[in-house]
Amino acid sequence: MRLIIVLSLAIALASCSKQKSLTPGEGFIEVTGGKVWYRINGSGIKPPILLLHGGPGSSSYYLDPLKALSKDRPVIFIDQLGCGRSTRITDTTLMTIEQFVEQLEQVRKALSLHDFYLYGHSWGTMLGIDYYLKYPNEVRAIIFHSPVFSTDIWLKDADTLISTLPDSVQRAIRDNEKSKTFTDPGYVNGVNLYYSQFLTRKERPQAQQDSGRMFDGTNVYQFMWGPSEFTATGNLLNYDRIDDLGKVKVPTLLLTGEFDEARPRTVQYYQSLIPGSTFKVIRHAGHVTMHDNLPETLAFIEEFLVKVDK
Repeated sequence: MRLIIVLSLAIALASCSKQKSLTPGEGFIEVTGGKVWYRINGSGIKPPILLLHGGPGSSSYYLDPLKALSKDRPVIFIDQLGCGRSTRITDTTLMTIEQFVEQLEQVRKALSLHDFYLYGHSWGTMLGIDYYLKYPNEVRAIIFHSPVFSTDIWLKDADTLISTLPDSVQRAIRDNEKSKTFTDPGYVNGVNLYYSQFLTRKERPQAQQDSGRMFDGTNVYQFMWGPSEFTATGNLLNYDRIDDLGKVKVPTLLLTGEFDEARPRTVQYYQSLIPGSTFKVIRHAGHVTMHDNLPETLAFIEEFLVKVDK
């Protein structure tokens, strides 16, 4: 029995020694196509968590409230290529999920991340699961926050949500989708109403809205996704990883907001396909739950981290 304990301790120490100490601060990492900005908050001894923002092209700016998780572990923010403080890109060969997976692996290697938590929000869950499917060995656990695992299902859910809007708004959205007139005031008004109900339900201060737009890589979003959350025209149009969810073999938490574009019913279905995973709904929140209900968002994530840490 004593030998078993000693061996177990040796294995644990060997695993910990692989992870280099992460120093709080920020910098840039060279990747294929440019430089990725990163920032490390916290320096605790618990396993680090790497955050993948939404978009594509949205930047980590809106995830800033999650730095509250850094009281006992490093929390790593990155701006994916094409947005935020990272290199802006126009080369569309770089705007593929395969390229973003490779850039993420280059970031992991540069930071010598091992046995880490992988967190993805929205598009970040698409990137997160594709990264895990190709590079599973160093991922300790995954948090899929407001996930998108099938564009087809996402668009069907969007149709369901649009059907709750006034008839005149529904007609404006559908007519402009058919004619591809996405700058028409009727379509823009429909987008704004939809976003106020299902994206961010609490009004953000104007300064936050301005900063968010400044950091956005709109060209990446439009090329890979489309003109709005509910209209997909880009190279993610046929994205589907439903059949791959059963391949996730690490502890997994799935989160969504009560009024999220990633509808609770759909996210619970995803959870049923991932063995041993956990599902939580954040009350009074749309898609950006860290803005609409930060305390409950943090509580669910911390509860999961503590459980897996043990």
